[in-house]
Amino acid sequence: MANSLVSILIPFKNVEEYFEECLESIRSQTYQNWEVIAINDHSDDNSLAIAERFSKNDNRFKIFTNDESGIITALRKAYEHSCGEFITRMDADDHMSQDRINTMLASLKEIGKGSLAIGQVKYFAKDGINDGYDRYAKWLNQLTADGTNFEEIYKECVIPSPCWMVHRIDLDVCGAFLPDRYPEDYDLAFRFYEKGLTCIPCNKTLHHWRDYNTRTSRTSEHYAQNYFLEIKLHYFLKLEYNTNKTLVVWGAGKKGKTIAKSLTENNIHFIWVCDNPKKIGKDIYGVKLIHYSELLTIENPQSIITVANEEEQLSIKSFFYDLNQKSAIDYFLFC
Repeated sequence: MANSLVSILIPFKNVEEYFEECLESIRSQTYQNWEVIAINDHSDDNSLAIAERFSKNDNRFKIFTNDESGIITALRKAYEHSCGEFITRMDADDHMSQDRINTMLASLKEIGKGSLAIGQVKYFAKDGINDGYDRYAKWLNQLTADGTNFEEIYKECVIPSPCWMVHRIDLDVCGAFLPDRYPEDYDLAFRFYEKGLTCIPCNKTLHHWRDYNTRTSRTSEHYAQNYFLEIKLHYFLKLEYNTNKTLVVWGAGKKGKTIAKSLTENNIHFIWVCDNPKKIGKDIYGVKLIHYSELLTIENPQSIITVANEEEQLSIKSFFYDLNQKSAIDYFLFC
């Protein structure tokens, strides 16, 4: 395993407060045959100076400048300059557990090609983690422990963007960083899923995920909820949609309306159900909402669930269980 080079791709922009801790966590890895390909995405603080200082003292740190702008083009450039047989990503404001590279590489060596190494994550923040991020991390780690991440891919991004590793050949098969589709991490997760990669279970915390108010995922429009819904629907129609079944959208809240509007604009027929008496019978986007109980009369339905309330989701799952319908086959949670 000592002969295997691991390429660590790091786009960075204005992260001077955290960048040294990130790079030091890489330099301190128990596995040492790695290279960092760090791409400066037009920083105007001291981030580049920090990267160059590490590069000057250790030639495994290789620094380049993004000719264009944005994380996708930065990742493309990083990948173009990488030489490793194994590829992983890292966020410039986070830090790795000391055995992250060794643990991921060992699992990929054991399982072989066609697999995806992932690790458990832990959020941290100066002022504490909000409940939403805490619940997301617990949900993600539970999936990761069993390697069942792709079973809930339509709910949320199931692959932690800065904590995966893959054989280079498999990343190429998945299209690497070519698509211009945001959020880029969720899109790549879907392409891992599409090409049949299997998640290797992991019960170790390998990545420490920093949260703060100016983090890109909090501030960039590319990570707004509508982008997530567009990706979900894009891949659902590409990978799951069965024209021999009756498509059903369950829920008439904001997400349900967004999905319904997109289906209508693309001339895709669907039945729209909900349990809100104020909305049942209304005509929205030319589609009349009906009570969900009418699903009992629909032969061979395929349902998209857009209801966000977790208690209601449990009731919906129970409803489908009684109908002998299965998650990710007959119905898909989009929230």
